[in-house]
Amino acid sequence: MAEQKRGFITRMVEGKEKSEEYARSTLPTNRWQLFWDIFKGNFGKIVKINLLMLIFFVPMLALFIFNYMLNEMNATIYPFGANLGIGYPAAPGQQGLSEMLTLQTDLILCIGLIISSFIAAVGLSGGIYVIRNMLWTEGIFVSNDFWRGVKLNYKNALQAALFFTVVYTLCNSVINADALSLAAGGMGKAQTLFMQVSQVMSYLLIIIAALMSLWMLALGVNYKMNFLMLIRNSFILTLGSFPQSIFFGILAILPFGLFLIPTELFIVIAVFAVLLFALAYALLVFFDFAQWTFDKYINPKIKGAKVGRGIYSKNPDEEMSEEDRSAAELEYRRNLLALGRSRLVARPIKPIDDSLQVYELPQAFTREDLKKLRESKQTIIEDNEAYAEEHKNDFRYVEYNRQFDEMEEAEAKQQETKAKKRGKLKPPKTE
Repeated sequence: MAEQKRGFITRMVEGKEKSEEYARSTLPTNRWQLFWDIFKGNFGKIVKINLLMLIFFVPMLALFIFNYMLNEMNATIYPFGANLGIGYPAAPGQQGLSEMLTLQTDLILCIGLIISSFIAAVGLSGGIYVIRNMLWTEGIFVSNDFWRGVKLNYKNALQAALFFTVVYTLCNSVINADALSLAAGGMGKAQTLFMQVSQVMSYLLIIIAALMSLWMLALGVNYKMNFLMLIRNSFILTLGSFPQSIFFGILAILPFGLFLIPTELFIVIAVFAVLLFALAYALLVFFDFAQWTFDKYINPKIKGAKVGRGIYSKNPDEEMSEEDRSAAELEYRRNLLALGRSRLVARPIKPIDDSLQVYELPQAFTREDLKKLRESKQTIIEDNEAYAEEHKNDFRYVEYNRQFDEMEEAEAKQQETKAKKRGKLKPPKTE
């Protein structure tokens, strides 16, 4: 009973990943299955991760709420485009005032986002570390691993957050400035077209910067890179997998998209989603896609890097590069040669059965009993030799001995070559 209790407590604390019953063959075979397996099997941990991250995102969320309330207040106080019912503006000379106020409020928001990024990066660094370990199907302790992730990945998370907020600030300012210029009027067609193209390009840059930031997080938590290398590689990955990045980016922010539906029910659902799992879900979706990309394009080219972590492959040799496969085969041969040829494996040994038995001596035995004992032993020896002679050409014994013969021959040639180089072994004279 005590052993059962101890086993139950161990499973509760360590999780199934560290239990004896857990085998690699129980893992999902692709990234879609892995995502669903983690989401449904570790939903409680996802909620904990999301709440820990959300604590550090409170200042940033408060800024968005403050910005929304400020815009609503401006729309209420200032009579933008209001009419008296007879087609005349209620307050003349207000042209461009709405765009000016939007420019000012958004600038306050963006500056606040840059400052609050230093706080949000704490939650982001811990979250990306725990999510990555979940995708690697490693046993995790949410609180301990979260703070360990903060220690290891805060710089990376801060770089990604500042990169996006700075780019967003610049692009948003350009968009609002162009909108103000267009509202003020007095420009030619060429200038108007330039302003419109500038707005479109700014929106596109915001999208690219958002995807690059996600790639920076994924790269930084998996590989050691400096900031410039992170920028370069994230840009390459963003453009190289742009359709897939867009698809999984949209899939990641689906819970936040519920806020765009102007219905109280969907807004309430969106609030609960953000509180429970939205942030962790977004990282889980994009990091799962990022791991697939790394396994396909990056890890096979890195010596010693593991491919397919978290998923089970029926053909694990296919996941290894040619160089790693050769190194693994060489290491296997060296270990096998170091252990030596086993007599229990190199030759056939008859399985134990009851057909032949050693003669048992009675308590009071005679010379005749000893003779029967020797004969029974000899019969068993002869039977084993006959079995070995019959099965000596079986494939497993031939293949086993062949490997050792080849390895011993190769080792002898290698030693001979080394000796010749050292001049200790002179080549034989020929007539």
